[in-house]
Amino acid sequence: MSIFESIKNAIFGHGSTPVTAARDTPAPQGSTAAGGPAGSPPSTAAAPSTAISAGGLEAQLTQLNAKSAQKLNWQTSIVDLMKLVGLDPSFANRKQLAQELGYKGDTADSASMNIWLHKEVMGKLAQSGGKVTPDLKG
Repeated sequence: MSIFESIKNAIFGHGSTPVTAARDTPAPQGSTAAGGPAGSPPSTAAAPSTAISAGGLEAQLTQLNAKSAQKLNWQTSIVDLMKLVGLDPSFANRKQLAQELGYKGDTADSASMNIWLHKEVMGKLAQSGGKVTPDLKG
């Protein structure tokens, strides 16, 4: 499953297991790849299978953030958005996500790539049925 599909499924609640680490990066012993204790499921959002309103999508992500031990800036950071939905935000995974989504820039310029990724992911979530507010589209 692609990393974007894992993000989308975690948010829309399609019950698929998210990609949590790059294929060559094993999870530490005694934990899941998402960083929780062994045996605990990754953090995912339960959502209806129909479109989510702009307020609903934002509220769902805000609610996940409220439950998180770490307060994440998912509104502007692809790293924090990936953490919020239980995915490994490693550089390797972000590069893979950039490749999946057709990034044409220099992946070595991680700041530019990350800004593009966040904007692109929010746009793709909107195309997938999530109503994304204009301020989240970047």
